Amino acid sequence: MENKAPPIAQSIARHLEELILDGTLAPEQKIPSERALSAKLGVSRAIIREALHELHGRGIIETRHGKGSFVASIVTEPDETGPLMNLYFGHARTLYDLFEVREQLEGQAAYLAAQRATDKDQYRITQAFEAMEAADPLTNAHLDHAFHRAIASAAHNPVLVHILNSLKNLMLYSVQASVLNLSHRTAFKQQIDKHHRQIYHAIISRQAPWAKKAAMAHVRHVSDALRQIEQQEKNIIRAALTDSET
Repeated sequence: MENKAPPIAQSIARHLEELILDGTLAPEQKIPSERALSAKLGVSRAIIREALHELHGRGIIETRHGKGSFVASIVTEPDETGPLMNLYFGHARTLYDLFEVREQLEGQAAYLAAQRATDKDQYRITQAFEAMEAADPLTNAHLDHAFHRAIASAAHNPVLVHILNSLKNLMLYSVQASVLNLSHRTAFKQQIDKHHRQIYHAIISRQAPWAKKAAMAHVRHVSDALRQIEQQEKNIIRAALTDSET
């Protein structure tokens, strides 16, 4: 007969699930230690251990030896040698296919973030925005990507967060293509900066329709700009094809 966790441990497991659903605990984020959870929730470490064991058994969290427990990636990221990655690396059109998906997902993420962002979310978005603004525009792909991920987390929609997280490497590749091809072209870069500022201010001021419109316009502008350059110059720099460290 299967051993079930005691009711109080089930209650703790349910509470941790709510934190994951709310986005307070994000995909791949480290779960607080048993000691920290015990002190915060006012129960014994044995109860915490039972709750974590239950979540682990259902695949909601994963344990890494010597590192602790982490929120599992509910939607698995494509393997670097898997079919989706092979298609992405092998066919130029897939970069623009990805931008089409980004336009919809990031537009909705910005819309929800403007409605749902907590004070802590707004602080994180502000920190990410300021770091991106201050960075060298030719080397800020990771910071640009971090800004968009902070917005996605603030949407507090676990399905959306996990879908975007599952595409994070592909997303980063598309951001790298944007940075490497557009950052040194003044007109394109000025428009990208304008869109980033609009997205940021719309979310901070909780203007959801504006945030969605600006986010979608931003992704569409980058895609159209890359198409234009590729048509004129017969080539663009595709970071995904050469940057293996990401």
